Amino acid sequence: MNVESSLDNCKITGNYILKSKLGAGASSLSSVWKSEHRVTGEEVAVKQVFVSKLNRHLKNCLECEINFLSSVNNPNIIRLLDVFQAEDSIFLVFEYCKGGSLAAYIQNHGRVHEGIARRLMQQLGAGLKILHCHHIVHRDLKPENILLSTQEADMVLKIADFGLSRVVQPGKYAETVCGSPLYMAPEVLQFQGYDDKVDMWSVGAILFELLNGSPPFHVATEHQLMCKPSIFSIPSPSVKFRLYRYMFETAFCRSRASLVL
Repeated sequence: MNVESSLDNCKITGNYILKSKLGAGASSLSSVWKSEHRVTGEEVAVKQVFVSKLNRHLKNCLECEINFLSSVNNPNIIRLLDVFQAEDSIFLVFEYCKGGSLAAYIQNHGRVHEGIARRLMQQLGAGLKILHCHHIVHRDLKPENILLSTQEADMVLKIADFGLSRVVQPGKYAETVCGSPLYMAPEVLQFQGYDDKVDMWSVGAILFELLNGSPPFHVATEHQLMCKPSIFSIPSPSVKFRLYRYMFETAFCRSRASLVL
């Protein structure tokens, strides 16, 4: 199956017209295209992964992503519609989320009302519960990797970008340092073994950002990330408690996805 160029500077691959880039993955390992089905006209997002640029670890993560997303159908997890290979790339076809990323939503709206934040966190927790029931650790939860079905009040949150995810069986631990430093749990930064509780640290960081309009950390180096963020500007005692429960407790005690809000 070959990738062809269309007359309008769009690319055609398989049954899909790749219209415009939505973003690029780290180190240009992948690109995401706003696309449409050639026959039905359905809007989709197509992720093009350049397989030749992946090391063994990232190939394993890609396999985990495809296997997991092919096996689940949950409103709070991005839906994988199709997978195919063309030339040196693997193409993953996802549902298209018109609301964009949670990062863009925060940038446009600033601080989010606690009621909206609670509803978004409940949806995030529902999606994470499915991941963790399948023993999947996302390892890169952040607002950029969370998509919204719309920008309207009835928006549905969807966990996306499983490019660093992996299976960690109960009682086992991962050791690879990966993710986005501002949302990484201390045990990852300290080169310790970790499990799905690192995702809960990220949940706390995302909740902080929703309520404050900016991440909990503003640092120049990863070493400085070991300092705790200040949560005392948040007026709600219950939200302060949840942030403490998600982020500041040790990995052994940190809350699980089933307890989110």
